[in-house]
Amino acid sequence: MGITSVKQPNITGAPSSAGLLNGEQIQSAVEEALSSTQFIDVHTHLFSPAFGNLGLWGIDELLTYHYLEAEFFRSSDTTPERYWNLSKRERADAIWRALFVENSPISEATRGIIAVLNAFELPTGSSALEEARAFFRTQSIEEHIRNVLRIAGVSDVVMTNDPLDPEEQPAWLNGGQKHAKFHAALRLDRILWGWPRHWQQLASQGYAVEEKATGKSAAEVRRFLSGWYERMRPLYMAVSLTDEFQFPDESITSKMLAEAVLPSCREFGLPMSLMIGVRRQVNPRLRLAGDAVGKADLHAVENLCCAFPENRFLVSVLSRENQHELCVYARKFSNLMPFGCWWFMNNPSIVEEITRERIELLGTSFIPQHSDARVLEQVIYKWRNTRLTLAPILTNAYRRIHNDGGGISRGDIQRDVNRLFRSNFENWTGRRIG
Repeated sequence: MGITSVKQPNITGAPSSAGLLNGEQIQSAVEEALSSTQFIDVHTHLFSPAFGNLGLWGIDELLTYHYLEAEFFRSSDTTPERYWNLSKRERADAIWRALFVENSPISEATRGIIAVLNAFELPTGSSALEEARAFFRTQSIEEHIRNVLRIAGVSDVVMTNDPLDPEEQPAWLNGGQKHAKFHAALRLDRILWGWPRHWQQLASQGYAVEEKATGKSAAEVRRFLSGWYERMRPLYMAVSLTDEFQFPDESITSKMLAEAVLPSCREFGLPMSLMIGVRRQVNPRLRLAGDAVGKADLHAVENLCCAFPENRFLVSVLSRENQHELCVYARKFSNLMPFGCWWFMNNPSIVEEITRERIELLGTSFIPQHSDARVLEQVIYKWRNTRLTLAPILTNAYRRIHNDGGGISRGDIQRDVNRLFRSNFENWTGRRIG
């Protein structure tokens, strides 16, 4: 069965023509640069094959993704309690029937399923589910990963790796992962905001930590991070924070950031990624689909960037209302890199607004997007959507330069696309990737 893909990637940035473009040539040049450049997916929840069943792929995983589960409960009389008692296959059947047979797949998440099926030249009609299952059953995971990344135009993906996750930890302790396309990010949620529930995991591993994070706790966390840095070789450390996050304050989160995590980031030359604005489990009946969004106080970001000028921060905010403020802070602090349109922001209408705003305020000194994919094949439609959304935004920006009397070449456009989707992240992490 044939598989469609983006054009063979160009990661050199070399201009295809030394001449300047006229206004009519700009659009095709932008589209060519976007389609021929392999992107680095700087934040995902994917796992390499070394992690076994933690790596999600295939049609049933796509259909039971929590974005679709949230939609399902709006279009079905099935209660969450009844739904969670179903098998994975039965849940997928129910979602397919409710969102693809009884309703048109018009939302962003449901359209993504159609785009994935189409990418593999599978039928997309109401009776297509069993053929899709048969197709995915025949796939070898290693070859399938290569095909998916090729179709998506992605050279490398960054995982989310929690060293205190009891399901993930054994894979690292048994030699870790060596896959060239997958890179680690050291996730610290259990340490930074989940300390009251998880500090005993550290204590059980021989670290002299205390419930109130007093005494040697900060030093012992640095020792813990040092060991896991050597084991994982992560590209950055990361944490997801609520809309109530403040810095500085009297919390364990602030103490561990200031005394353990940020010093460790400086020691190892790693950025710290802050993803701010989630309101956790506003409807716990929905499990992963039960989180919401809140407007955060970004004075915390200002205080961190000001107090720790030698640290580099990757920052994504979940609320639309925080986006402009984040851009302004990025103009004031060169150690702040806005990245991505996270979670509820990852819809074309909002991505377009945010990206235009960032270009107008920051030029190309930001990272436009990441997939946040939890299921492997999601990178296909998420990056397809990014290219489609970015093409008119960049075209409009270059036409404005042209109309103002400036010159634009294909090499200029390729350089800028490389910067947005590759070199900004490589320079921020200090690592050449891919």
